[in-house]
Amino acid sequence: MNDRTILRTGIGGTVVAALCCFTPELVILLGVTGLSAWLGRLDHVPLPALAIFLAITVYAVWRRNQRQGDACCATGNAQETRQGLR
Repeated sequence: MNDRTILRTGIGGTVVAALCCFTPELVILLGVTGLSAWLGRLDHVPLPALAIFLAITVYAVWRRNQRQGDACCATGNAQETRQGLR
């Protein structure tokens, strides 16, 4: 999977999970769509999902930074990288 896809998945999931943490909006949405039976387990899903998607986002950003650092060093700019990219 490429870095952009991982980052988009992480950010999108984080936004959705954060919105789901606002319980009143989720209650209205589930009631409108006919899925109100899920309201009993409402607190068990959003917080772990938020943590997982935040971890995916952090991993994607870390991976992107690692690849950018490798590309910089592969072009012969290793000394500039060590000195703070002058």
